[in-house]
Amino acid sequence: MQSAPFVITTSLALMGLAGCVTAASQPADAVLGAPETAVYRGVQTRLLEDDLVHFIVTMQGARDAQDPIAYSRCAAAQYALIRGFGFARHVRTNVTEQGGLWRADAVYTVSPALPRGFHTIDAEVTVADCTEQGIPTV
Repeated sequence: MQSAPFVITTSLALMGLAGCVTAASQPADAVLGAPETAVYRGVQTRLLEDDLVHFIVTMQGARDAQDPIAYSRCAAAQYALIRGFGFARHVRTNVTEQGGLWRADAVYTVSPALPRGFHTIDAEVTVADCTEQGIPTV
């Protein structure tokens, strides 16, 4: 009966890999706090559908594209909480920079339950993290 140890070993290996698969990174994971030179110029929000929201955030003093992405993520998390939702899911973000002015054009879905997908945001946890990092939420 050599197949039983093989099945157990394979099952244990697959369970270990399952943890790796669920730990997908999100767009702003690399940000280590707000840049000292950051000037946050505001958030424009437009509801596209009942659960689909468009954000445009503008800032100066960003280190790179990850800073305005983090700003839009913080805005999306706060918006979800304001609307009574606990979660958001990143759909897409486009970042541009012109003359030192950075703009992130982002779309998120908001929902009361954890949405399917890899780029999900727990709104309450994300807002707390944004506050700790010094990134405005709205």
